Amino acid sequence: MPEYFDGYSVVGLVAVVGVLFVAAAFAGGRLLRPMVPTPEKLLTYECGVDPVGEGWAHTQIRYYVYSFLYVIFAVDAIFLFPWATVFAADGFGGTTLAEMFVFIGFLAVGLLYAWKKGVLEWT
Repeated sequence: MPEYFDGYSVVGLVAVVGVLFVAAAFAGGRLLRPMVPTPEKLLTYECGVDPVGEGWAHTQIRYYVYSFLYVIFAVDAIFLFPWATVFAADGFGGTTLAEMFVFIGFLAVGLLYAWKKGVLEWT
């Protein structure tokens, strides 16, 4: 049984080393950078334009909806490439085909829901 957990200990060790590396990088950056706050440095920076007026602005929600739809289909594409390589391996054909139909079915239900709600219409 202890041999079973050897793989987990390696993963845990790599995770701890990664967290320590990031913490050391942040600490080193904090210690080495010059800290001279001026009024110009404390201003909000927005694409080279000085901020004017209040900080509240109205944005169209449809842009966020399209970005979420893009993320959904990008994840779908990322999942399809490894699936295609496993599907060609011996002994995995039927199982991976069924899993892919379930995955694409979930995506199709989500797309159908978005279509029925009128999310895909640009008005």
